[in-house]
Amino acid sequence: MPLVREEPPVVTVFGASGFIGRHVVRALAARGWRIRAACRRPDLAAHLQPLGGVGQIMPMQANLRYRASVDRAVSGSDAVVNLVGILSASGRQTYAAVQAFGARAVAEASAAAGITRLVHVSAIGADAASRSVYARTKAAGEAAVLDVVKDAVVLRPSVVFGPEDHFINMFGGLSARSPVMPLIGGGLTRLQPVFVGDVAEAVARAVEGHVAGGRIYELGGPEVLTFRAIIERLLAETGRQPHLLTIPFGLATLAARLSAWLPGAPLTPDQVELLKVGSVVSAAAIGEGRTLEALGIAPTSLGAVLPEYAVRFRPHGQYDRDGLPA
Repeated sequence: MPLVREEPPVVTVFGASGFIGRHVVRALAARGWRIRAACRRPDLAAHLQPLGGVGQIMPMQANLRYRASVDRAVSGSDAVVNLVGILSASGRQTYAAVQAFGARAVAEASAAAGITRLVHVSAIGADAASRSVYARTKAAGEAAVLDVVKDAVVLRPSVVFGPEDHFINMFGGLSARSPVMPLIGGGLTRLQPVFVGDVAEAVARAVEGHVAGGRIYELGGPEVLTFRAIIERLLAETGRQPHLLTIPFGLATLAARLSAWLPGAPLTPDQVELLKVGSVVSAAAIGEGRTLEALGIAPTSLGAVLPEYAVRFRPHGQYDRDGLPA
């Protein structure tokens, strides 16, 4: 009688080609999952394939605005992860289309396919009553997911850092080319930076069924820091000394509105609203065991990882003035 080989389980990861996505794919591949890397531009997901074995990671086209593509992406999967989100709207990629309608589309497609293992990544600060469209649509997406798939796991990370992040790298680049570093609102916004590897580990544990469903978890690092403190750490690491300029929220909003028409505008009025609130794990999440620590994950500090990728923003890169490694 021939041996019957059991096929490894399949997980569809929407937004796999992004910053968090590549780390989630790595964590799932290491656990033996076959991965469908679903994204709008599968040609931009080729960098994922070396993270697994031959044929283990398959890029495929899917757009959350088009339900048929979502249905196709989840068909036959054992689990689904939705990482898709945007910090600024562009064209048809609006907050509502991606973060509310898109989240519901993934949940409905998963339910229609009989998939109950759904992990949805949102963000701390998601709030239906927020003045920020980003935060309101994040909240709408969470509500839709939990309404359709009752046992879904919702993860809300704070600001995520890591070698390919859009946060530290943006300000590191600014410090290298500008004599001034803006501190919106005086840099007093409180953040709890969380390492991308820890977020990916939380996602992987949820996919494998080790995280209780039907709950919203808040993921933060071991330290609560002001925006100013984060910038000062970055500058100490890079040896740069730009002038720290306080910009009131009102002036920042005005400047963001005037520059909103520019391609890749560095700041939007909506992002200014988010900075007024901050991003810190709530006391309720800590008390109810809805944190990284409660999932058995020891959070990684910013200081443990920052030197690895901030080095490229030093005046002489990884070399000191004598041309020797620093």
